[in-house]
Parts: sequence; structure tokens; C-alpha cells
Amino acid sequence: MEGASLFSLPEGMQVSQIQITDNGIVVEVIATVPTSCCPLCSEPSSSIHCHYRRDLRDVPCAGRRVQLFLTVRKFSCRNPLCQQKVFAERIPTFVEPWARMTIRYGQQITSIGLATCGKGGARLAACLGIQTTRQTILRRIMDLPENLSGSILFLGIDDFSFLRGYRFGTILVNLESHRVVDLLPDRKANTSAAWMRQHPDLMAISRDCGGEYASAAREGAPQAIQCADRFHLLKNLGEALEGLLARHLAIKRKKQTQETLDEHIPIWHATRSVRRSPKMERLQQAYREERLACYEQVVALRKLGMSQDAIAERVGMSQSTVSNWLLAGTYPETTRGPYISRLDPYLPYLFQRWESGCHNMACLFRELVDLGYKGSYASVRDHILRLLPGGKKNAARGEMLASAPLSSRQAAFLFLRRPEKLSVEEQETMLMLRQFHPEVDLAYELVQQFAQMLRERAAERLDAWLAQVLSSGLPELQSFAAGVEKDKDAVRAGLTWWINNGMVEGHVTKLKLMKRQGYGRAGFPLLRKRVLHAI
Repeated sequence: MEGASLFSLPEGMQVSQIQITDNGIVVEVIATVPTSCCPLCSEPSSSIHCHYRRDLRDVPCAGRRVQLFLTVRKFSCRNPLCQQKVFAERIPTFVEPWARMTIRYGQQITSIGLATCGKGGARLAACLGIQTTRQTILRRIMDLPENLSGSILFLGIDDFSFLRGYRFGTILVNLESHRVVDLLPDRKANTSAAWMRQHPDLMAISRDCGGEYASAAREGAPQAIQCADRFHLLKNLGEALEGLLARHLAIKRKKQTQETLDEHIPIWHATRSVRRSPKMERLQQAYREERLACYEQVVALRKLGMSQDAIAERVGMSQSTVSNWLLAGTYPETTRGPYISRLDPYLPYLFQRWESGCHNMACLFRELVDLGYKGSYASVRDHILRLLPGGKKNAARGEMLASAPLSSRQAAFLFLRRPEKLSVEEQETMLMLRQFHPEVDLAYELVQQFAQMLRERAAERLDAWLAQVLSSGLPELQSFAAGVEKDKDAVRAGLTWWINNGMVEGHVTKLKLMKRQGYGRAGFPLLRKRVLHAI
């Protein structure tokens, strides 16, 4: 009896012998129930006709494979009217008739397949001590029964992609039991409507704002209330807001770019005038005074009768410089001026190409060589890094352009979030965005009103909000409001009822994992089985 408990055998079965071999564990089991019922007439019988042995695979024990030798009895049916004269005893809770494995062993294989699919399941099973193949795993998954969904009152429906952007399917979720009730091979309205007709108990359907599922619910379940999902409403509002912000951010960036370029026009012009800093002016003045003192010393020494060679050695300069200064008769002003680079005549062209979007330094260098530039690539690269907006060493000159680094999508996310959950930096960014244009500030107020309406499920404010949007003069939000107006009943229900597509989106995420575990080779029937019987 201890062996029977160890191997979790059902009542009426006894372990007679246990052997440990190189391949695993061999267990001999016998049945001890005195009677058995005929499978045809259900008449009990205690008349044993003969015995035979079944070789079964069982679940591993301590990492070792387990093989059961089950001694089965055959009974004679004592019902004279039964056509079954001899029958083998049945153990329905442990092994099926004619099976080569126990029920629990098959269930483990099926569970591994549902979690990992075919090839991956075979590899995992081998690590767990279960000997099977991917064909066996797939066959057992496909043999699973259809889920009997029963009565469904609240349904969530959404699409998922087989091939992103090209081919889609439909997932249906019972919002009360949180279980997937079916998968459909497409997202056509007639397919979904046909499925809904088979479930006349539907009371409410949560869906996105697309037209296909709205039409399907209208045709297949006219008695059900359609609820527009609040997440999809906020998502559609964010997309409309993104277009508005992209328009204003583009205008602002162009304005900032032009201001920056106007500020630095003298840098790129070939005849630019260099504006020296006060520090540079002081250095230039000190250099002139030092040079003037040297000139006065040269003149004084010449009046004393010293030769030019002696003066050059005494002052510490070349003899030719002393000769030139004495011949000039007056102090020769310095000819030192701003450095003129070989690249200066080509800077206007370089600036024009950079502004047009060509930021490849090698390409710009080749174009300048074709125009006659004789300098080096290093000179071009240094000028780009030092002078042009966007260069790595030009952070100060790019400060105006860096004042609005957000993309339109990032800005839209900030607009949709709760103000109290924004960080200090995000609040400053939000304030800067709202100061761009009165339209942006008005859009923020309208978006926050709608988001608050969704969170509080205040459907009574919907009409007033739509009127505000229509009179706002914001084309992007007006387009969104027009879509809400067409589906107002579903939107109003979505702002009232508790149901939403949150758990549907979670099941879609889980479905994506199962789909990718099939390595793109599994078909829809296998995917459907795995989703419906997901662990």
C-alpha cells in the first residue's frame, strides 16, 4: 500500500514489485477490485476469465522514467442478453482503453505543449525525463475538446495580427470569467456577426471605435448594448492631438532655426567680419604696445650708432626685421588680421547643403572638392563640428533648437497624463508647450477635460464637451469629435458601464507570445487550441 501511495495509484490498485534499471524505474501493478462492470451493459461481474499485461508509460519519478507493467483481468459477462461475453476491466481514472500511457502522463505532455508548442515542448520534455516527439505533442493539443463557453453576458472583442498591417484575426473574451471563448480567422463583420448570433444571451459588447465590430454587433446581437472602450477613445484622442502638436512644433522649430541661422550669418559669409571678445581686444592691444616698445628700442639703439646686426642680437629679432623697420621711418602697424581659411569661400554652399538635410561629412567634402576646394577633409569636419548648428561642439549655438526636444508623440503623452503625476521637469516642459500658441493651450484644456470625463465616467458632460470642440477651431480635435458624434451611443455607454477591453488587450499580449513560439509555422487551428486551453 505504501508503494501505491508513493506512485499515487487509484484505489483498488497495488504495487507488487519495483525494480530500478539503467533506463529508469519498472513498477509492476495489479488490480485488486473483486468485481468489474461490463462496458456494454454495465452489469457487474466477479467471474475472472483470464489475465493479460499492459505496458504503460507513467510520469517520471525523481528524474527517472517510470514504466508500469499493469496486470489486467478479463471478466465474463453474466448477462445472457449482452453481446459482450468477455470484457477487460476498466480503470477510467488512471488509463484509457488501449492507451500506451497513463492519463496523467498524457496530461503532462499536453501541458508542456500548451506552454511551449511542438519542438520546444519536445526539448523541455526530454529535460524533465519525458520521452515524446513534437508530433505527439501537437496531436494531443489538437485532440483537446472545444471549449463549451456556455452563456456569455458581457463580451470583449478586439483584433490581433497574424502579419502586422496585412492580416488580422479576432479574439473574443468573456469579461466575467476573464477567459478567451473563441478566436476567429479574420476581423470581417459577417464572421463576427455569425458568431454572435450563436450567443443570444449577450447583454453588452465592449469594442474599439472601428466600424467592423460595430456593424457586427449591430447585425449579430442587436439586443446587446455596445460600449466603446475607454482606452481606445483616449488612444484616438492622442492620435488627433499628435497631429495638432506636430503642426505647431514644426512651425516653432522652423522659427527657431531661422533665428539661429540669422544670428550666425556672418560666420558663413566669405567676407564675414569677426567680432572679437573683450579678452581678445585686450590681448591685441597688449601685443601692439609690446611691438611698439621694440620699435622705439631699435630706433634708439640706431641713433647710438649700433649696427643692424648688433641691434638684432640685442633686441632679440631677425636682422631683416630691424632693416625693414629702419627703412620704414615710422612705426609699421601690424598686418595681422582674421585668419582666412581655404574653406571660407565655400562656407555659404556648405551651410546651404547642411540646412537642406545633408549631414554626411564625407559626402559634403566630395562635393566641395568637385567645386574646387583644395583643403583637407579634417578642415571640413572641424568647421562642421565647430560652426554648424547640430555639430557636437556647437552646443551653445544649438541652445535655441534644444528648447523643444520633444517629438509630437512624447508631447501628446504629456498632454494625456494627470497633471499631478508629472515630475517637475515634465511640468516645465508642459508649460513651455502651452506657451507655443493659444491653440495648443486650448487643446490642453479640452484634452484634460475629456480624460477626466473618461476616468470619472461622467457621460453627462459629453455633449457640452463636443460643443466646445466644435467651436474651438481646432481641425484635428474637430475630426475626433466628429467620430465620437457618429458613435455617440457606444461612447456614452463606455462612459457609463464598468466593462472595458483591458483584459482583452492582456489576452492579445499573451496570444502574441503563443504565436511567436510557433516560429511562424503553426497555423490558425493550432493557435486557436493553444489560446482556448491556455494554462
